[in-house]
Amino acid sequence: MLDLTGKNALVTGIANNKSIAWGIAQRLHAAGANLGVTYLPDDRGRMEGKVKDLVAPLNPSLFLPCNVQDEAQVEQVFSTIQESWGKLDILIHCLAFANRDDLTGDFSNTSKAGFQLALDVSAYSLITLARGAKPLMTDGGSIVTLTYLGGVRVVPNYNVMGIAKSALEMNVRYLASELGPNNIRVNGISAGPIRTLASSAVGGILDMIHHVEEIAPLRRTVTQTEVGNTAAFLCSDLSTGMTGQILYVDSGYCIMGM
Repeated sequence: MLDLTGKNALVTGIANNKSIAWGIAQRLHAAGANLGVTYLPDDRGRMEGKVKDLVAPLNPSLFLPCNVQDEAQVEQVFSTIQESWGKLDILIHCLAFANRDDLTGDFSNTSKAGFQLALDVSAYSLITLARGAKPLMTDGGSIVTLTYLGGVRVVPNYNVMGIAKSALEMNVRYLASELGPNNIRVNGISAGPIRTLASSAVGGILDMIHHVEEIAPLRRTVTQTEVGNTAAFLCSDLSTGMTGQILYVDSGYCIMGM
């Protein structure tokens, strides 16, 4: 039976009740994990209030601001974890961003600044968070990130985010190799398209979802709960022999040729 009782889990990337991170947080909580949740701070505090109200039923013992482009803020997150929990067992990385203009039209029109932004937030942030988590995972641990098929195949309008996801998937493999001797596992979930705040920026996202519903073997796309179930599995002792892997949770769409 999947049991995460006594495990300390940090979940990043919850923006609203459509977020895949929200689905993951719910499943970790249901399995007994002690949750810490981060939010992206903004000048008006809107995101803080929205996320705080959403996660209240999960009773997170830590609720912290974390802009991954601010390394001092990231360091403060892990310092607080050390002071409050003493150790970390699970890190959930659900962070991705690209300018809307870079997610439509010709890929060759991607701006240098837009390219750097997408890679920084969507890929480098996993390295930043793993670096902070490493010394706190004294009993080993599990790091899980989210990727998408657009990192290995061309998906219309995914553009620069595809490059970012490709980099993210290689980050998974290099980090798995480095952290393995510390009994820290690093894996990724390649989820099918789900309508979220982040995916809404991708041109034609609804067409992508409808296409999956027509082509995927299960004739539907996946839910947050299904992705959350896989994440909980990867964070549990049921998957202790797995690291450096990308698991597809996409109703089987990735196996289809046409």
